[in-house]
Amino acid sequence: MSAVTTDSPTGPAGPTPLAPQSVTPLRTVQQGLQLAWRSVLKIRSNPEEVLGLTLQPVMFVTLFVFVFGQAMMGDWQSYRDFLMPGIIAQSVIFATLGTGFTLSQDVEKGIFDRFRSLPIARSAPLVGAILGDLVRYTITVVMVLIVGLAIGFRPEGGVLGVVVAGALILLFAFALCWMSAFVGMIVRTPMSVQAFGMILMFPLTFGSSAFVAPESMPGWLQTVAVNNPVSHVVDAMRGLMIGGDVAGPVFWTLVWTVVITAVFFPLAAWAYRRRT
Repeated sequence: MSAVTTDSPTGPAGPTPLAPQSVTPLRTVQQGLQLAWRSVLKIRSNPEEVLGLTLQPVMFVTLFVFVFGQAMMGDWQSYRDFLMPGIIAQSVIFATLGTGFTLSQDVEKGIFDRFRSLPIARSAPLVGAILGDLVRYTITVVMVLIVGLAIGFRPEGGVLGVVVAGALILLFAFALCWMSAFVGMIVRTPMSVQAFGMILMFPLTFGSSAFVAPESMPGWLQTVAVNNPVSHVVDAMRGLMIGGDVAGPVFWTLVWTVVITAVFFPLAAWAYRRRT
């Protein structure tokens, strides 16, 4: 009579894989923050990226203020004060393209396949990548401000106005990150992310009040600029930093932030699950 045997956990089939921990919103956030730290460490270990975040604001501020200032407002000092909030917004908005580019690059390299083998929430790598990118945007805001201060920009709103304006553009950038992530997940290559991203970001920034007042634009373009979400962000930042209307632009900035997030967060999550 043969003995009845049962499969051992360490038998021919190999060890039983660890069951993933239960996924809760709190655990997802914790895991996302841990992976966000991974993105921050990538910045520290990549000096070329830090150099790019430093030189781009210097180039933008120098070119726009000293090349276009005299033609725009008669003297570059007046245009400098008008332009600084717009340059900060433009620099951060363009930087959000890096979110989609990096995600597409990580998928192409198979990094997300490794994440999938870990007992973590499936959305944690996506959340972590976007939270980590907010550090890049903060560096961009600080660098533009430093360049502006170096050429004589003195915000009348003081430290509080500058901090609130910076927080506002970072909040808006967080919403745009989901748009960038969606593009990064639906296109095939990282280079395509840059191409499609520019098609989206150029009209948003240059068709706004970032560089010129909408009143100086043709009638049809005035309508576009006045209703452009970037115009609301820039106008709110101007009001906070150098004076002017604040309540209306801040309200519309928050409305657009909620709308963009509500549209592109589920789209980005869907595209991420589909691709990974």
